[in-house]
Amino acid sequence: MELILVISISYLMGSIPFGLILTKVFLKKDIRDVGSGNIGATNVLRTGNKLIGYFTLILDVLKAVIPVLYVKLNFPELVYISSLSTFIGHVFPIWLKFKGGKGVATYVGILFSINYFFGIIFIVSWLIIFFISKYSSLGSILSSLLIPIFVFLNSSYENQYFFIIMFVLILYTHRENVKRLINKEESKTKIY
Repeated sequence: MELILVISISYLMGSIPFGLILTKVFLKKDIRDVGSGNIGATNVLRTGNKLIGYFTLILDVLKAVIPVLYVKLNFPELVYISSLSTFIGHVFPIWLKFKGGKGVATYVGILFSINYFFGIIFIVSWLIIFFISKYSSLGSILSSLLIPIFVFLNSSYENQYFFIIMFVLILYTHRENVKRLINKEESKTKIY
């Protein structure tokens, strides 16, 4: 029963499409008709409204932090199941015919909830890669690859398989970005 509740609540929290809700309420736009059509913070920034973009980012992080931290404190053995359920909720939300975001902000929330040091590693590496390349997608892919490498090299941490799965999922959600990066067609992102 606990397992079913953890999966259900984590998935439903993760599936709240904040990017869609905020752009509809405040900008009277459907974010799915803007830029890449994605509901995540990077695409919300393409509306030109940085405040809504950053607010989407914060809420997409928090919707992972809330369920994952709760499960970590009360059912620690289920924290990775909660994390995966939250991420899947964001990427495949039931409300939007299972077409959601790419999961990066939600993954950041998961990382900070599991071990804040992982979250710091991700953010710092993303910022370095982004400021060098100006590609949000490249920063997301490479930063998500660094986490399982770091976990593997530090044997004091366990569950490297979870982080490998998360990297594969991030790579999958960015498959179109990878094609555009290879073909030098990926658009650069402005975050300020």
